[in-house]
Amino acid sequence: MKKSNRLTLYIIIAMVAGVILGYLIHQGSSPETIQSFSKNIKLLTTIFLRLVQMIIAPLVFSTLVVGIAKLGDLKTVGRVGGKALLWFISASLVSLLLGMLLVNLFKPGAGIDLSNADVSGAKDLVGKTQEFSLVKFVEHVFPKSMIEAMANNEILQLVVFSIFFGIATAALGDKAKVVVKGLDAVAHVILKMVGYVMNFAPIGVFGAIAAVIATKGLEVFVFYGKYLAFFLIGIAALWLVLLTVGFLILKNRLPELLKKILSPLIIAFSTTSSEAVFPKLTEELERFGCKDKIVSFILPLGYSFNLDGSMMYMTFASIAIAQAYGIHLDTGTQLTMLIVLMLTSKGIAGVPRASLVVVTATCAMFNIPPEGIALILPIDHFCDMFRTATNVLGNALATSVVSKWEGALEDHSATTTS
Repeated sequence: MKKSNRLTLYIIIAMVAGVILGYLIHQGSSPETIQSFSKNIKLLTTIFLRLVQMIIAPLVFSTLVVGIAKLGDLKTVGRVGGKALLWFISASLVSLLLGMLLVNLFKPGAGIDLSNADVSGAKDLVGKTQEFSLVKFVEHVFPKSMIEAMANNEILQLVVFSIFFGIATAALGDKAKVVVKGLDAVAHVILKMVGYVMNFAPIGVFGAIAAVIATKGLEVFVFYGKYLAFFLIGIAALWLVLLTVGFLILKNRLPELLKKILSPLIIAFSTTSSEAVFPKLTEELERFGCKDKIVSFILPLGYSFNLDGSMMYMTFASIAIAQAYGIHLDTGTQLTMLIVLMLTSKGIAGVPRASLVVVTATCAMFNIPPEGIALILPIDHFCDMFRTATNVLGNALATSVVSKWEGALEDHSATTTS
């Protein structure tokens, strides 16, 4: 059995064990015992969450700096880079806005009331939301110390520092190659650590589920059903938007593109890793008619800057967790959250469950209880299958569309030799 499949199995086993234990406590214990049990068992979730938070700062810094530095000299990149970024930013905004609109329309988090789990935290958030001002926003955006930003996991301040660092690194050219190479190695090490940390996910799931079931009973599963169903509606809507725009630009070539990328889509869906299909997707896009130079530039860039499915999920999950805790986020705060996710998502590679790292950081920034991450983790694998396939579709469309805009999309349909 593959390692990723084993982890999913262990998460499911942990969820079932947590449900059984939590239900037994819920049915046969006094309120005082239930409260004490929930408090202690959640320590397992705390361990997992602290491990996740441990890797947020170095992950954002290393991946974002390397991503920007690899843009190279913008004069050399020229039109191709500009057009690619235009698509990436537009697709990102559409994905994030769609997730925000749907989660506010369907309110999946309203299926479970977790406000009793952290009433003081919820009240604290409401107070801080009301106090939210331009001054506080500026303080959250611009760091006075990179070390302080990393120590406090101020994600937006890290992004600002990383952008400046990445641009400066790219501007130095050959002199900074050693820095890019070193940070690229650091990024790979941190991404490896993400895999290690996720091995603790079953422990976090067990603690979170047992605590919730002990306190709330089996009504929690109403939340899971609604959450997954509404997320799939969102994915379907995002596919409709992407394919419609793709058809407007690629015209009758779109069905051919979908046939070419069907195999990568299936692999990405089953492995929940868009990086697993990178070589195959490169090959199929070149067979479709995209020039190899454009593919080799846009596709790797898209893997950091164009994760449409993941971005829609980030707004959906973050606001759903707030709903589950009975926390009201006004429109201004949600739009601020959208901007944060717009920036932070640009530094995250397309690896399984990397979205959860960003959601955790975002929840922490907006004072949403991070325990909600562990609550949605049992069904995250199923959500991840669909958002990963969406990421692959988005990057395939981006590469093909920019090729078409550049007049570099050849028609091989009549002369396919392989």
